[in-house]
Amino acid sequence: MRVMMEDESENIRAVWHENGKVRMIDQRLLPQEFRIIDLTDYLQVAECIKNMTVRGAPSIGAAAAYGMALAAEGGVDLDRAASVLKGTRPTAYDLFYAVDNMIISLERGDDPMEAASKYADRVIERCQLIGKYGATLIQEGAHIMTHCNAGALATVDVGTALAPIRTAWNAGKHIFVYVSETRPRLQGMKLTAWELYNEGIPHAIIVDGASGHFMRKGVDMILVGADRIASNGDFANKIGTFDKAVLANELGIPFYVCAPISTFDFSIPTGDHIVIEDRKEEEVTMIGNIRLAPGESAALNPSFDMTPAKYVTGFITEAGVLRPSEIGRVRRVKLQEAGEI
Repeated sequence: MRVMMEDESENIRAVWHENGKVRMIDQRLLPQEFRIIDLTDYLQVAECIKNMTVRGAPSIGAAAAYGMALAAEGGVDLDRAASVLKGTRPTAYDLFYAVDNMIISLERGDDPMEAASKYADRVIERCQLIGKYGATLIQEGAHIMTHCNAGALATVDVGTALAPIRTAWNAGKHIFVYVSETRPRLQGMKLTAWELYNEGIPHAIIVDGASGHFMRKGVDMILVGADRIASNGDFANKIGTFDKAVLANELGIPFYVCAPISTFDFSIPTGDHIVIEDRKEEEVTMIGNIRLAPGESAALNPSFDMTPAKYVTGFITEAGVLRPSEIGRVRRVKLQEAGEI
């Protein structure tokens, strides 16, 4: 991703390996502060996944891959490390996919850091293809709505939902992006808007509750990411995605899910089997150290919701744009990557 630093731009990844350390952008501090942190232990990586220093399903997966590499280099039992890393976030499937992928690589004797870096490189390659296929769906002058952050920060580099937007913009198409704020962690306002600003892509932040208003006024398409996709096309994404999908269906707006094949979980038949992560109520009731809610009021804080496949126009993947009825086509690709066929 391009980052503006002291009047100059620099290309940087969300997570990478350098000089024996795993390095990542601390996404909790953006956009007010840009800081890179260094990690030398898989437990540190696990904590960064859990506390959302790194976020976004593909970036979480890449971080977990590097965590497994650190564990292997440190002589830690792989099953123990895998259990700790998988226990950090329950919904994002790329986390589980990456850990299992690394176990296969390590058991066959691959160099740990090389294996993790190759995994991260594959994530980027997949996102570039998502951008290529998705950009063909974006018309000149399109007004696009996003939700949460599915850009380079969430996917090591390039993005999933932002990949088609970046590709279309770089191809010379004039576009405009509505960025919903994404309460309560504000990933849209803090992260997606920050990425679009650094790329020079026209955009405006809107509160989540204004989505329907702007959709009715003239949104041409909606692009979102996904944290886990069931066999039938039901998918989990950041809380508030389901609302947009239902409204898009009512208003006749194309609704696309951008995700790599690693996000598909063919072990579950429907979205009812997806575990939805509940996070601390303080994310809702507090801003910093200031409590906004009455002291006696509790808050419910699901981090994700599940959207049924019937509301999805198509899935934009590295294998092309697929209707929900066509996602079985990617099962063979995934089995090949897992070494099962």
